Amino acid sequence: MVRISSCSDITLSMVESIVLDNVKCDLKDEDLDIVKKSFDFLYDFSKNKIIYGINTGFGPMSQYKIDASSLINLQYNLIRSHSAGAGPPITELYVKVAMLVRMRSLIQGYSGVHPSCVILLKEFINNDIYPFIPEHGGVGASGDLVQLSHLALTLIGEGQVTYKGELKPTLDVLKKLDLKPIVVSQREGLSLINGTSVMTGIGIINVIKSKQLFKWSIIASCLINEIVSSFDDHFSKELNSVKKHKGQNYVANQLRSILRDSNLMLNRESYFYSNTEEDATIFNRKVQECYSLRCIPQILGPVYDTITNAEDVLVNEMNSVSDNPIIDVDNNNVFHGGNFHGDYVSIEMDKLKLAVTRMSMLSERHLSYLCNSNVNKILPPFINLGQLGLNLGMQGAQFTSTSTVAENQMLSNSMYVHSITTNNDNQDIVSMGTNSALITKRVIDNSYQVQAIEMIALLQAIDCLNITDKLSSYTQNMYKELRKVVPAFIEDTPKYEEIELMRKYLFETKIELL
Repeated sequence: MVRISSCSDITLSMVESIVLDNVKCDLKDEDLDIVKKSFDFLYDFSKNKIIYGINTGFGPMSQYKIDASSLINLQYNLIRSHSAGAGPPITELYVKVAMLVRMRSLIQGYSGVHPSCVILLKEFINNDIYPFIPEHGGVGASGDLVQLSHLALTLIGEGQVTYKGELKPTLDVLKKLDLKPIVVSQREGLSLINGTSVMTGIGIINVIKSKQLFKWSIIASCLINEIVSSFDDHFSKELNSVKKHKGQNYVANQLRSILRDSNLMLNRESYFYSNTEEDATIFNRKVQECYSLRCIPQILGPVYDTITNAEDVLVNEMNSVSDNPIIDVDNNNVFHGGNFHGDYVSIEMDKLKLAVTRMSMLSERHLSYLCNSNVNKILPPFINLGQLGLNLGMQGAQFTSTSTVAENQMLSNSMYVHSITTNNDNQDIVSMGTNSALITKRVIDNSYQVQAIEMIALLQAIDCLNITDKLSSYTQNMYKELRKVVPAFIEDTPKYEEIELMRKYLFETKIELL
């Protein structure tokens, strides 16, 4: 059981436990007491005051005062009117984190909602009830208004949820589990939909999956350097330590650790510095490898730094209160502002998708190197283990890799700077954070496909050269595990199922570097 507390932050490992490992979450009475205290304070504080979203209209219509008899109806109208998304639903994994983030925001006691909101959110999370939330609709200014409205719609017992793999009316699922919808009391509509929880939830999974993809990219980089017997000085401590970037030195250290007992890497001192080819005018091998092999620390280093920074920002956002206005019990006041604005998430997602696209480009370059016999000079064209001309090896799969990387490059254009004024110019500069997070998700999904194709090619190359027993102990173990997923092939067979099997394995399997 993972406790979600009002006084301690949710960590990335806690998210993984709840969402990926299906560990239940829990709230304690003291957490609910904080929520109730905020609710009671707002109820009394707002009686003789004008409070946005309590007794006023919303957005550009906030100059209209709402009659006391219509206050509850106002909240229901907000939820229903903004449940106006379109497109395919956001997948369950990301919805679950969004609910977790929303619950974390509400239990901090700055929103003035009734405790039933957080209790029902906890039940949704623990019972794997997934609100139907369309992808399209959020501009990321008052947070994820449209997407969170679809979440709120299910909490009031309306709309649809996915339960046990089937899309069903929310009320049917609640009745089946003996759960009751929340009853809106004063501000539940605005508090449930006003914030960055959906973009943050998607962003958190994007960070987790980017970190995992980065590890696979390190492993693939080690394997290709072993396959071509690269020189080992390009990841030496001496060379990389003169550059002061944390990421570069981290990557170089990983390459050294993983390849320390490889029997395939070459030592430059013994190969070139011993003057064995001092009379040669043309060397039998290149003095330096091409950039995609030699510059791994410099290429993946910035990727590591970008992912690390994105993690810091997203974890901060996950543990923040992104509501408006803020109900401050301690200072006996209500503060109006813009904590719902999604700029922090949006810009980090833009940077993250650049970094992930870069990883996919590196994978594509590795694949191209392996497939081109005129360049690598040690493998048959397209790593074809069959009869040249008759068989085609990885030729078809390379097209998929090239196509997918090209899409990533197009998708890497910034969403953060594509603000369009909306809401009658009330929301005159918006973050587009939800779009940014969703596009980054697509880039990550694409990159796992590209990585899967590279992995299959690497395995084929190792078999072609018969060098399994010369790999480092770490990469040899990885080779064996990956070969359980996709077997070696000589004859041409459809590859789409094997690519998907490898992609799924890479996406779902937790691994650790050294």
